[in-house]
Amino acid sequence: MKLLLPIALVLASAPAFARDSYPPVDVLLQTETSVIGEPLVYPEGTPQITMAIVTMQPGQKTGVHRHDAPLAAYVLEGEITVDYGEAGVRVYREGDALVEAFRSPHAGENTGDAIARILAVFVGSDTVANTVAEE
Repeated sequence: MKLLLPIALVLASAPAFARDSYPPVDVLLQTETSVIGEPLVYPEGTPQITMAIVTMQPGQKTGVHRHDAPLAAYVLEGEITVDYGEAGVRVYREGDALVEAFRSPHAGENTGDAIARILAVFVGSDTVANTVAEE
């Protein structure tokens, strides 16, 4: 019976401990440049924020494209490899935060064995497309 009381106290305090064990703010990324060193420039027009979760199947490719609005991304799960041409190739995995290449053509591919899910936050405007396919 004496052992049950300490276990009960631990279990009763577990939700408070879990809630209090996280920092109040956990900065994932703060930068003035994209992943390939481009300075961030906000587009002309009325500011517009777009949030999306991008899901890619294993082996799925994005095709060559560019972003005309700054894009902050956080990899929720999986793995994606991005080819930035002369700026190199980078692999992003679950938990990685980045500001994607800005106005520079690049192509991504899910190179993992499972789906990849990426939270994408575009800081654009009403007059600029967030993503533009390259021909």
